[in-house]
Amino acid sequence: MSIRDVYIVDAVRTPIGKFGGALSSARPDDLAAHVVRALVDRSPALDPARVDDVYFGDANGAGEDNRDVARMAALLAGLPVTVPGVTVNRLCGSGLEAVIQAARAVALGDASVAIAGGVESMSRAPWVLQKPERAFPAGHQQLHSTTLGWRMTNPRMPAEWTVPLGEGAELIADKHGITRERQDAFALASHRKAAEAWAKGLHDDEVVPYPDADLTRDESIRDDTSIEALARLKPSFRPGGGTVTAGNSSPLNDGAAALLLVDEEGLRETGREPLARIRTSAVTGVEPQLFGLGPVEAVRRALGKAGRSFADLRTFELNEAFAAQALGCLAEWPELDPEIVNPRGGAVAIGHPLGASGARLAGSVAHQLAAAGSGTGLAALCIGVGQGLALVLER
Repeated sequence: MSIRDVYIVDAVRTPIGKFGGALSSARPDDLAAHVVRALVDRSPALDPARVDDVYFGDANGAGEDNRDVARMAALLAGLPVTVPGVTVNRLCGSGLEAVIQAARAVALGDASVAIAGGVESMSRAPWVLQKPERAFPAGHQQLHSTTLGWRMTNPRMPAEWTVPLGEGAELIADKHGITRERQDAFALASHRKAAEAWAKGLHDDEVVPYPDADLTRDESIRDDTSIEALARLKPSFRPGGGTVTAGNSSPLNDGAAALLLVDEEGLRETGREPLARIRTSAVTGVEPQLFGLGPVEAVRRALGKAGRSFADLRTFELNEAFAAQALGCLAEWPELDPEIVNPRGGAVAIGHPLGASGARLAGSVAHQLAAAGSGTGLAALCIGVGQGLALVLER
């Protein structure tokens, strides 16, 4: 059996909304349906019935995104009922995992045309109540927020594995000696790059505003922030001398992203020039509390499988869960030119809607390679509970 080339024909995303912001009134299944519909509309020569499957990443899935949000998105987008959908969960890597699984299906001939993406509404993530172990409990019951992080943790898990995500970032700062000042400088650069990219129209080819939402660009970008403003923020996880703050961490967000993946036959049917070709991917595991360093080995493995090195990269989209986490990864890749990392800003500024972020990164790399005309690009994320995921694209 021959392995087929897999092409990214198009990639779209919503502007990323902030927690309780402009997209908070939109259901996650509607956000997902919006980017699926936009993707199909942008390739009018392609019969929507030719879509073999829809893959969507979703990290929480506890609210309106329950019951297989990928299938719901396909139906709500008006695709034929014959188009199936599957939802995948690799926490923060879910959107990229969806792209990888869809690419794998196309490469193996199980699909010729696939849609892959991700969605998250952290604003609308519900509280959940566990069932009591016995009937008619007399005491109060606890509601658990499903917005972010550990909940209903198995008591058999070692305590060092289940620290808050921000404490994990503090551990990486300790490990690599990353100061508060460096984290704040990294955050400021993220905001400035993101604002500049929007001012230059660099996101125009990929962003499809959500209808009835007054949001034309990523809502969490702060054009007016400064080192002085960031320095005034108090540590969020270690009050007595920590370095991780709300200002040098990614915020809570809402959004969706989707990509159109095809083989040679599907490419002919779209009548379009591809943005990029998918080359290789890799996933690895690390100690759960050091989840932020998950991409380190995943990136090396993905590049090795592609026969490429850091010197071959034109662009690298690394998810910025925390400035300390991103800086920790960069410290372990001394041969990487940091100037090519997140040239249009990263998640500290743009936002991190968990299940959507990986698809956003892959789409951004594809659009950047198309704009450059050639080159190799890479998308990677750290993942809670200690994993890393990476994807290599080429044009």
